[in-house]
Amino acid sequence: MNKSELIEGIATKAGVTRVVATSLLDATLETITEALAKGDTIALVGFGTFKVGDRAARTGKNPATGEALEIPAAKVAKFTPGKALKDAVNK
Repeated sequence: MNKSELIEGIATKAGVTRVVATSLLDATLETITEALAKGDTIALVGFGTFKVGDRAARTGKNPATGEALEIPAAKVAKFTPGKALKDAVNK
């Protein structure tokens, strides 16, 4: 499913136009992004939790040359699915 298909599904289920569904989806994604950028955790009961995690610095390898290179530490977005989502996926 891509973004257009998701928007179509939201519009159909919510009984709104595609323009409204697009606006709602964009606002939701922007709000989640802003919260994660501040280091907040977003918990959607039954669906899952978005949080920020730390990835340690490590040594990698350039696949073209085989040369070792340092990959710096970084913050990464993580998602942990909730029980209801896990159960729905495993039916």
